[in-house]
Amino acid sequence: MGHYLNSQIGYPEPSSSNSTFLAGPMNDSTTPVPKTFGEYVRSFGPGLVVVLTWLGAGDIVEMGVAGGDYGYSLMWVLVLAVVMRFLFVSLIAKYQLCNQHGEGVLDGLARLHPWYAPALLTAAIILGHLYGSYMTRGVGEACANVTGIGKVWQWAVLCNVLALLLVFRPAYRRVETVFKVFLALLSISFIGTAMWVGPNPAGIARGLMSFEMPEQSGKFGPWLIAVGMIGAVGGSLMNLVYPYFIEAKGWSGPKFRRVQFYDFLLAMVVMVVLNLAIWTLGAELLHPRHTTIEEMDDLPRLLSDVLGRGGQVLFYFGVLAAVFTSLVGHALGLAYMGSHAWLRWRAGSSALAADDYRQHPLYRVIVVWCLLSPLVWTVPGMPGFVQLTLVVNAAQVMLLPLIAGGLWCITARSKFIGEEFRNRWWENLVMFFLFTLALYGAFKSVQTVIEAIQESV
Repeated sequence: MGHYLNSQIGYPEPSSSNSTFLAGPMNDSTTPVPKTFGEYVRSFGPGLVVVLTWLGAGDIVEMGVAGGDYGYSLMWVLVLAVVMRFLFVSLIAKYQLCNQHGEGVLDGLARLHPWYAPALLTAAIILGHLYGSYMTRGVGEACANVTGIGKVWQWAVLCNVLALLLVFRPAYRRVETVFKVFLALLSISFIGTAMWVGPNPAGIARGLMSFEMPEQSGKFGPWLIAVGMIGAVGGSLMNLVYPYFIEAKGWSGPKFRRVQFYDFLLAMVVMVVLNLAIWTLGAELLHPRHTTIEEMDDLPRLLSDVLGRGGQVLFYFGVLAAVFTSLVGHALGLAYMGSHAWLRWRAGSSALAADDYRQHPLYRVIVVWCLLSPLVWTVPGMPGFVQLTLVVNAAQVMLLPLIAGGLWCITARSKFIGEEFRNRWWENLVMFFLFTLALYGAFKSVQTVIEAIQESV
């Protein structure tokens, strides 16, 4: 990565045949490039915002269930998922900052094939509702359980309306500030309760190096948990929202590649630490008792038995912070992407103005859809929080080949990203491995989701 991390050059001249495809969004930024350590620290933000968008109900359930059912033995899957996400998103960011056309990642995918735009618009709408289904249920259950008053649907309505007020009109800087406050709460909650319970360093080390798929233990099979974990941590569609946060920050051009790299590296370290903390709680509290997570309240209830009411409340505050930031980040990022995809689809090869997708009415329509339509899942009798989370996160892995394959093409070929920044041989080798893994993951995703649905009928 050093070749493009150290590059301080501007964009290459765009080719005359493609220069009208996009105008504006990725023009050279007037935002100053940080030079000192303090300036770097103060400029960090997009990585933390996107990680808190990813770190929500999916991580809590996946890590808690994996730790409760299988101890530390599946922890190597977490490593695989984190590596996948780091490589995927690093290449996404490289294209966003360094491509020769001065365009966004979605525009590059649409340049590869025009059907990427309607496909991503459709995915944003469908998954916007499905992501919101378990997040809405989760935030409602967390508030109801920690306060002991009100109903799940009432708290869900309150939290979703607050999220709607925060992102109905694009306001990235305000969102970044709110997310940094919630990050502090998350860290105190999850790391604090994990240290309170006491991790097992030897067990963690064995789990990271075992590379084995254990026999089924508990209600959820290891393949459903592993594939769901890749969906929740390795990610798919939500990897593509990071460029919008980079752009909103004012980072544009290869000169911001270094600060973007360190911003994202820090964010991934934060994500790993928080995920390990949740996993530790499942492995140390649930696994020795041969119990698993079937409801939102299972792990906090056990924390209450071991640590008292204080431990339970502390953990619930972390759950609330994780789910609420994820709810906000998904609505913001998917609304950006959905409106951008719609405009790119309609424009064809014509140019787009710099702020078209952020100011378009469809942005607000998608925000409302992502935050209000999932409230139907809080009606009594609907599937539970844990079941919704596992199935949705496993299902989203089906998108991985589409995203991985398209990303590989636009970052490997000079006609898209330019000769200066196209993938080198080892990056193409990594992408080949990830694309093959994505195909296999998609196959297992279809299989495990069908099995999960059949078992629930």
